[in-house]
Amino acid sequence: MKEFQNMTYLDFSDPKILKKQQDAIKKVRENFNKEYPNFIGGKEVYTEKKTISINPANFDEVVGKFQKGGKDDAEKAIQSALKAFESWKKVPAKERANYLFKAANEMRRRRYEINAWMISEVGKNYLEADADTCEAIDFLEFYGREAIRYSKNQPLTPYKGEKNEYFYIPLGVGLIVPPWNFPLAILVGMSSAAIVTGNTIVLKPSSESPMMGWLFTDIMRKVGLPDGVLNYFVASGAEAGDYLVTHPKTRFIAFTGSMDIGLRVNELAAKKSEGQIWIKRVIAEMGGKDSIIVDSEADVDDAVKGVVVSAFGFQGQKCSACSRAIVDKSVYNEFVKKLKVAVDNLKIGDPKENFIVGPVVSQKAEQSILSYIEIGKKEGKLLNGGNKVKGLNGNYIEPTVFTDVKPDARISQEEIFGPVLAVIKAKDFDDALNIANNTIYGLTGAVYSKNREKLKRARDEFHVGNLYFNRKCTGAMVDVHPFGGFNMSGTDSKAGGRDYLLLFLQGKSVSEKIIK
Repeated sequence: MKEFQNMTYLDFSDPKILKKQQDAIKKVRENFNKEYPNFIGGKEVYTEKKTISINPANFDEVVGKFQKGGKDDAEKAIQSALKAFESWKKVPAKERANYLFKAANEMRRRRYEINAWMISEVGKNYLEADADTCEAIDFLEFYGREAIRYSKNQPLTPYKGEKNEYFYIPLGVGLIVPPWNFPLAILVGMSSAAIVTGNTIVLKPSSESPMMGWLFTDIMRKVGLPDGVLNYFVASGAEAGDYLVTHPKTRFIAFTGSMDIGLRVNELAAKKSEGQIWIKRVIAEMGGKDSIIVDSEADVDDAVKGVVVSAFGFQGQKCSACSRAIVDKSVYNEFVKKLKVAVDNLKIGDPKENFIVGPVVSQKAEQSILSYIEIGKKEGKLLNGGNKVKGLNGNYIEPTVFTDVKPDARISQEEIFGPVLAVIKAKDFDDALNIANNTIYGLTGAVYSKNREKLKRARDEFHVGNLYFNRKCTGAMVDVHPFGGFNMSGTDSKAGGRDYLLLFLQGKSVSEKIIK
């Protein structure tokens, strides 16, 4: 087996590659408005209520129609996974990993198609979509290799007169609840980690991006994954979500989403249900309020580029996005002047035409972001944007920047999850570090500085799970930047890291006395 290597992104400046992506988008659009079933135990399941996936770039376009399951179907999904677990847990790790490798190859073959669906369903531009698909492939390849590594007996200290073993076994049935903002990568990462370690799952995709869950399910079916190992279940969160979390046969929940919902999942999972015989394991990544520090000794031009990409890539809809630029007073005016020019140059439009900035994912998200912009107008000085884009039939908001924001302002403390950046003036590096650490979150952060001593201090004192120096604070890559945060950013699960699969496993120790 070759050593793991990350996928390389497509170069859309190449006319041939650009045309392939454009052609894929045209083909995908011909398949809009079709209906897709849930898959439970390998069987198609249709429900009376439906989940409608709308193109956020054009309200008039229905990407697809999906199901909306309730408690009855949730119970069937759990029972299907429970039945499949009895045989799947006995399948050798190499064989389980081979399903992931085959799926990775299928994703490579369908790469442009997958990108096209993602562009259509959540509004990513070409590069953002391709990076998402690449990360999904990386997860499959990396976790497959990791599962094989973990399947071997673990080293122990020898003890005279005994034969001792320590090895890992799967947990059981898990609930996978991925987000819409990395609709393939995170969904595939959590699902494949659970599956390859011998667990079976109920996959409940976000109602904003059910197509991406369908594509993964379709791929896993094509590579022959046994029925019931993956149960694709688009469902009502109110009707089925709590039911699945509290079900006595649910052994673990892997969740990525907002802090409020993550805390609710954790609270519900902590309470013992009737018939439950284990403490449920919760793997949660819950968002952030991420800062980039621009030091007095920074390359200001480079810092502006990093802040703009981190703040407005995919319209700021990343838990890793920079929503606060903390700038030393000595370079503050220069930074703000250059930042305004850079943000004003961002082009807004339909992602199918590969505009850098597209729509936010839904009308609900748009309303929330616009309400924060109104708050920002009272808390800071509006530098860029501040409005809904007129003349476009989608959820388009101008990239928005507020300057002179106080560290304790609401737009400096609360996760907005949209194209809104707060710029905060720091007295010095000490002050910048204090401001960077003044939120309840601790996911990502970055420092721009040429001073090695300051970077060393930030390494020790900037309290985030993923810290970057002289580069953007987004774009973590599998097995390069294991990803997960501190405090209210989650359980620091470190997705794409070499200890991630342990979250889906439990250790078993076996000791035998040697009889002569």
